[in-house]
Amino acid sequence: MCFAPQADLVGGVVVGAIGIDACRHLKGRNSHLLLAGLPLLLGLHQLDEAFVWWGIEGQVPHVVGRVALWIYLLIAFVVLPIFVPLAVFALESPGPRRSNMVPFIVVGGAVSAILLTAMVRGPIGATQHPYHLAYSMNVPHGTVVITFYVAAVCGALLFSNYRHIEIFGVANLVAVGVLAWLTVDGFASLWCAYAALAAAAIALHMRFGRPHRAAPYVLT
Repeated sequence: MCFAPQADLVGGVVVGAIGIDACRHLKGRNSHLLLAGLPLLLGLHQLDEAFVWWGIEGQVPHVVGRVALWIYLLIAFVVLPIFVPLAVFALESPGPRRSNMVPFIVVGGAVSAILLTAMVRGPIGATQHPYHLAYSMNVPHGTVVITFYVAAVCGALLFSNYRHIEIFGVANLVAVGVLAWLTVDGFASLWCAYAALAAAAIALHMRFGRPHRAAPYVLT
């Protein structure tokens, strides 16, 4: 969870356990498969960051730390912007609300492509700061890209038809503002850790979630 490699290990294990619990409560709901897998992905993300720490500290071979850095950035900047809106799209019933997810998928895909291109062009890096890692990469119009990133990830959650998913989106949106105010260079590390912990809302949804918005009127 970013404060130290040991904290990342603990956070990764805890969030991974949340993901296992979420998957145990699929109960044949294939439409919820991506959503249930999200905590597992976020848990892996936190475990991977421990190796980024150790690479910087020289406790693992340089190539191991470098691979861990690429994995961390690929998940954070390429996978999540498209994975999250797709997961919400999959669980929504056919209709207007599901159609509303399509713009978030398109935006997320565009953001993923832009950030992947920036990663491939390089350079990318990570430096150790007190209580977090600072990730760096050259992203043209970075503020605009990150704004659309947040819109794709949090927006899809906010428009979900399920209460716990909506709460997950609100919690992450609040965290974006708070963490951006507290630190700019540590934003990626801190927010991804917070999102991983907030994924407990997904486990709650898998246990108890039901649509909470009123169904539209049907004219007969």
